[in-house]
Amino acid sequence: MTELPSVPQESFVFRSFFPNPRLFFGSAIIWTAVAMVIWFTIGSAIEPYLSLGPWLGQPVVDGAPPPFFDTHKVWLYQYVLAAGYLFCVPWFFLGDNRRWYWWSVVGTVTIIEVVYFNVQVDAWLNDWYGDFYDLIQTALGAPNTISLDSFLGKIGTVAAVLAVNIFVLVINAFLNAHYLLRWRRAMSFYYMANWQSVRTIEGASQRIQEDTQNFSSIVESLGLNIVSSLMTLIVFLPILWGLSDHITSLPWIGNVPQGSLVWLALFSAIAGTFLFAVVGIKLPGLNFANQRVEAAFRKELVFGEDDAGRAQPVTVRELFKNVQRNYFRIYFHYTYFNVARYAFINASQFFPYLAMGPAVVTGAITLGIFQQILSAFSQVSDSFRFLMNSWTTIINLISIYQRLRGFEKQIPESGRVDANDYDDPRYMDTGTVAPAMAPVVAPE
Repeated sequence: MTELPSVPQESFVFRSFFPNPRLFFGSAIIWTAVAMVIWFTIGSAIEPYLSLGPWLGQPVVDGAPPPFFDTHKVWLYQYVLAAGYLFCVPWFFLGDNRRWYWWSVVGTVTIIEVVYFNVQVDAWLNDWYGDFYDLIQTALGAPNTISLDSFLGKIGTVAAVLAVNIFVLVINAFLNAHYLLRWRRAMSFYYMANWQSVRTIEGASQRIQEDTQNFSSIVESLGLNIVSSLMTLIVFLPILWGLSDHITSLPWIGNVPQGSLVWLALFSAIAGTFLFAVVGIKLPGLNFANQRVEAAFRKELVFGEDDAGRAQPVTVRELFKNVQRNYFRIYFHYTYFNVARYAFINASQFFPYLAMGPAVVTGAITLGIFQQILSAFSQVSDSFRFLMNSWTTIINLISIYQRLRGFEKQIPESGRVDANDYDDPRYMDTGTVAPAMAPVVAPE
């Protein structure tokens, strides 16, 4: 068996799957920043030399929203794909964890690329809905001025884009499922490689079986939500800023010459996040404590399966009282947290309607612009409110991470074993492998 060097390491939850996690994620942020600088500075200058738009792009019709694959958009998608996968190349040679390269590096980039594609679909739909609702308003206000073919043509266009998007999302969901299972396997075998050091820790089996699964799932979901929120802001902020030209005055605030809707979305996000942080400050600790009392209760029941002297009614009653006591505390604190949460979420739905009130009653905007503002405001405000919307999930993640880090601290630095020696059959010491168990097959 190969022993790891006795130096501080990143948490196993990341090191087991990603190559040099600190360097990997740090370089990813730097690479993204560099790619964005290149795009916004010389992207248009190099487009004529590298873009496939002239061959793959669709023509732009004056007065109509641009097609999803117009010439410039093809260059944008081409650039994003190239930037993403070029980042993967060095890690094939530099990474210290090549076993999971295709999933941890290429898989991560692929999933992020799909998120970006989906954000672009949302941006295109925002323009499409604006044009479509203006068409409906014209048709309702002046009968027979819009032909049925024009109406059906609009629907046919969006149906084609959504069909492609649905196909991509289904494939991505399939990849996500495999991605999470690979990450869970990597974590599980990192811990199992050091099982002799941790097997006596309370709840050791739960940490490996349950927490690794939950951690990979939550981190992947939150990570994608962060990326999606940032991408949404990059795409939709200019859209909402431009639409704010139609709303230059806000009720109870007065004149806001520029970016009124953007400032409103930002203010509501800051207020909501601060509110949730204050009312939910006790929840991470309670969730962490809950896992400890649940683990103690479960452990006694497991011992009782093999030892008639364990899991006696008196002992079980006391253990369950600890579980019940902690749940009562959680219920109490979640009660006022949910009051603040649901009150703010429901109230914030009406912010854009209140902002557009003066423009609506004076007829200063069309139905299409009204719909565009609602959609763009929702996208931007949800992105700004990422922390607020994800607070309960973040609470759960913090408690899981605390448990796994506490679990890892029980493994002596000098005796840590590399997971590859445990998980990879090429390096396994067959003399220490337990006899294979018959596979458990789910009933059909």
